[in-house]
Amino acid sequence: MILDRYFARRFVTLFAGVFVIFLLISGFLGLVDQLRRFSSADASFGQIFRLALLAVPQSIYGILPLIMIISTISLFLGLARSSEMVVTRAAGRSALRAMVPPAIMALLIGVFAVAVLNPIVAATSRQYDIGANLLSGESPILSLGETGLWLRQGDATGQTVIRAAGANLAGTQLQDVTFITFAPQGGPTQRIDAATATLIDGAWQLTGAKQWPLSPGAASEAQATTSEALSVPSTLTPDQIRNSFGTPSSISIWDLPAFIDRLKSAGFSAQRHTVWFQMEIAQPLFLVAMVMIGAAFTLRHQRGGRTGLAVLLAILLSFSLYFLRNFAQILGENGQVPAPLAAWAPPLIAMGLAMGLLLHREEG
Repeated sequence: MILDRYFARRFVTLFAGVFVIFLLISGFLGLVDQLRRFSSADASFGQIFRLALLAVPQSIYGILPLIMIISTISLFLGLARSSEMVVTRAAGRSALRAMVPPAIMALLIGVFAVAVLNPIVAATSRQYDIGANLLSGESPILSLGETGLWLRQGDATGQTVIRAAGANLAGTQLQDVTFITFAPQGGPTQRIDAATATLIDGAWQLTGAKQWPLSPGAASEAQATTSEALSVPSTLTPDQIRNSFGTPSSISIWDLPAFIDRLKSAGFSAQRHTVWFQMEIAQPLFLVAMVMIGAAFTLRHQRGGRTGLAVLLAILLSFSLYFLRNFAQILGENGQVPAPLAAWAPPLIAMGLAMGLLLHREEG
């Protein structure tokens, strides 16, 4: 038990050190990237520095598997070079048993990352998007709430707010829809209710529409008109609507199930968010797999130039599994494989492969 605590403590210390190093590197590279991105914008260094800080959590969260594999390699290489692993084996402790404490700590770190860091990343990502949109002069055109789907369109002649009770998967066909048009000065000028609205090139085609003028002093109901078909100019495109949902990473893991339900209720596909949710739940197992892969190549006593080869193979294999995980995510988002399979197959495959390597090197 004392030896287990010693291995766990050393692993956590190394993980913290590697984490801080990558945190500083991510912050510096992020600052350079933000300075380049907003070099032509009227932004102060303080605003750009704030955006760089807000982007750091998402960057560091995405490379947790890399931090984990480097920490594992550092741990077992250090134990091998100091002959502590040799003494451990001589005391009757197998290499597989020595891997257990780091694996348990990796699992706990993964649970902490999903439960605590994920909401922090989601919050900072939203704040970053808001700040970046303000500096670039852009704003989101879509919002999904409890009361339905909300869209915004407009140009120099005015703005229009659109609320719909439901939509198709692409967001180009709306049901039970309301259009409220505002003048450039900000006051409402017109309201239109329609049974359906279909987005075509440069306009919304409405069916079953009723139109009210909203100018001050006007008798809106008395001047209301109805039309079986009506065309409303639009500056929106299908791509703008789809992209306005943002990334699932900007939604906290705790809020994601409710958001998925709202997406489905509004008629949109929630496949992308479902896959992300499953992959976040499977993240701790993938971090454990990184520990097992690192241990498979560095647990044995290293001699001469074989150390560099072992480290290289461990990193290459971990990167391969990381890309496999991303490829499975793409397949899941496209609906070609079920979301649970896309999320859980890569970490389970990685763990099985690592266990096979460990058993082969220890028992083979």
